[in-house]
Amino acid sequence: MGTTRSILCIHRDPEELRVLEQGGYELVSATNVSDGLRLFMARAVDAIVLDYHLGLLDGGAVASVVKQVKPQVPIVMFAEKLDVPVDALVSVDAIVTRRESPDTLLATLSSLLVAIVRPQQEEPEQRQTEAAQLTAGEKAAPFSPKQWRDIRNGTIQFGPVTGGPH
Repeated sequence: MGTTRSILCIHRDPEELRVLEQGGYELVSATNVSDGLRLFMARAVDAIVLDYHLGLLDGGAVASVVKQVKPQVPIVMFAEKLDVPVDALVSVDAIVTRRESPDTLLATLSSLLVAIVRPQQEEPEQRQTEAAQLTAGEKAAPFSPKQWRDIRNGTIQFGPVTGGPH
């Protein structure tokens, strides 16, 4: 059996997310942005569940900061309803509303971890070979700033797949 996945919950009421703990995840909780970002920088987490309404900074702003530091960490935004501003959703991987069943949050998080985290764990020899070919700057940034902008605004274009890098 694998190790327990660690989920950072930045949420006004972390008790509302106990379904994740019941689903087998280890919860690391903060009730405000400052504590949440401090925990995020202090320890490794597999994913983040982020409340949209966090006070001075909304969850969208927090998600943007997280993705700038560790873009590979999946983020699920937890909101009152789906009418969250589009710009708040740019840096999140999924959104779940409070009106949905607790199982929806659990299923969404599980799906993201399978879709995003597990592929990063597969084919380690290939990733090691590719990493050895990168310069130090390229290793620090998986995509160029232009590629990240294109990904975030939905304009990234992929060319035909060939045997090597373009």
